[in-house]
Amino acid sequence: MPSARPPAAKTAPSSVHYRIEPSDLNAHLFTVTLTVAEPKALQEVSLPVWIPGSYLVREFSKNLQQLKAQQGKHDTPLTQLDKHRWQAKCIAGKPLVLTYAVCAYDNSVRTAWLDAARGFFNGTSLCLRVHGAETLRHTMEIVSTPGTAGWSAITGLTAVKADKNGFGLYAASGYDELVDCPVEMGLFWIGRFTACGVSHRFVVAGAAPSFDGKRLLADTQKICETAIRFWHGEGKAPFKSYLFMLNAVGDGYGGLEHRNSTALICGRRDLPRVGEAKAPEGYTTLLGLISHEYFHTWNVKRLRPAEFTSYDYTRENYTELLWFFEGFTSYYDDLLLCRAGLIDPATYLKLITKTINQVLQTPGRAVQTVAQASFDAWVKYYRQDENTPNATVSYYTKGSLVAMCLDLALRREGKTTLDDVMRAIWMRCAAGPMQEADLRAVLQDLAGRPWDSELDQWVHSTEELPLLELLASHGVTLRAETPQLAQRLGLRVTENHSVQVKSVLRGGAAEKAGLASGDEWLGLAVKGQEWRVCKLDDVAFYAGTETSLTAVVARDGRLLHLPLELAAASNNAAAHTAASKTRTGLPLPQPDTISLSATEMSALARWLA
Repeated sequence: MPSARPPAAKTAPSSVHYRIEPSDLNAHLFTVTLTVAEPKALQEVSLPVWIPGSYLVREFSKNLQQLKAQQGKHDTPLTQLDKHRWQAKCIAGKPLVLTYAVCAYDNSVRTAWLDAARGFFNGTSLCLRVHGAETLRHTMEIVSTPGTAGWSAITGLTAVKADKNGFGLYAASGYDELVDCPVEMGLFWIGRFTACGVSHRFVVAGAAPSFDGKRLLADTQKICETAIRFWHGEGKAPFKSYLFMLNAVGDGYGGLEHRNSTALICGRRDLPRVGEAKAPEGYTTLLGLISHEYFHTWNVKRLRPAEFTSYDYTRENYTELLWFFEGFTSYYDDLLLCRAGLIDPATYLKLITKTINQVLQTPGRAVQTVAQASFDAWVKYYRQDENTPNATVSYYTKGSLVAMCLDLALRREGKTTLDDVMRAIWMRCAAGPMQEADLRAVLQDLAGRPWDSELDQWVHSTEELPLLELLASHGVTLRAETPQLAQRLGLRVTENHSVQVKSVLRGGAAEKAGLASGDEWLGLAVKGQEWRVCKLDDVAFYAGTETSLTAVVARDGRLLHLPLELAAASNNAAAHTAASKTRTGLPLPQPDTISLSATEMSALARWLA
């Protein structure tokens, strides 16, 4: 279907021009031709090592091949300086033309993909950065080929001259904008709506024929209107148009924010279907993802860490503030679904319960602060291994609980709310770079007192959050529940016709017994009888009320018999229930499970309104 495009811009000379051609669909190759109008005598170019919003050095240059340089009809000497930088020795007064191919076979939102059905790319994967020309006008020509006949192309870039299918010339004010506007191409579904005067487009690739696009558009429109009014009331959004690009796959989930668009992935079965009154459970998760990435349009793409004032594409960009930009966004994503009328308070409490349990079942929360987790994202959150639960905490989940605690504490004192704080920071920082000091200053201004003690404890220490007390003050009761078997064991496993130990949690029964990551749990000995274990539930079934067991595991070709002492579930729950009554926080040194219930609907309604 033809894609709608932003208004055409006036043609102006381009200092840096890219020609992007999906040249070989079966080989998954894009061919890129980069023209630099006025190169330096020694012109350096490089491909980013990371993409903003995903904090991992991904080495995009590993996919680049056959790089050549020319001026006129003559080859230009080209020297590789390191893993992702090259230098061309140029003749003055002649344009430099670089040609290269990029293999695109990563079906995520972070890199590039090309096959016979679909193409997608981020500029950080395809577009070499021309050093010294980053702030000059950049243009990109997206070329159709015989293999892409019938396809459409769509992007958040401003169209200069594009055909009815979206192929053609686009412009950006500089390199940052160019690589912050991903491109989708293929045979996709497209829908449109207006939210608070802003034009929005939504494309979906890979959806089943039964997909209910009308419902997706209506629900997304409610999310967008709620978010715009959250930040601006009846004022205008800081962008003229917005584009959602959703890739529906067999099994997947994720998103990446951009200045006027977002790239999303969901499971095909998570989409609503025509004729079904009740959408699948995964649809609520998808709406939360849409809400999360859209909220990022304000919180991280414009209001952003001071360290991100100017991106350095050559290395890690460290900040301690991801707990604010990802965590606070995670707090508001589902809250705005509730305010938009897309989920009810009971569903919202279930979502909060899930987040709290994720944090409580992570021993690493007693090891790493959420500020440290932010700084270490490059080597810990994005490089998870068997010890991750024991050594780290998620700045998404704990950050969202910090936001919730701050909001509830502010509301309890009655002078302001976190909503007001977010808008005040937006104004104070002129929708630009911010520091933690800005948050502290706004809190003091609006709440009438310093909040240093709370932030120091919640963000810069590993002390437990005062969830029990703060939730109770807003009509929500928190109760300790009998933990599931995995929590009682202190294990994280995968099940596929056998039980594979993924992680052994610190201080749990499994660690004390000597189980290790990578073990295959084969059997269980109970009262002199041995039983085959094919799934974790078999352990509970065969153990019954017995707590003294022997786990039979395979490790490196050997069979090990490991004595295992399992705490009784009822005693565990009782102990934690008693403990929760004696402190304002949740003193749970090992994984546990809680539940939330609304006891004062009026107080809960005031919070969620």
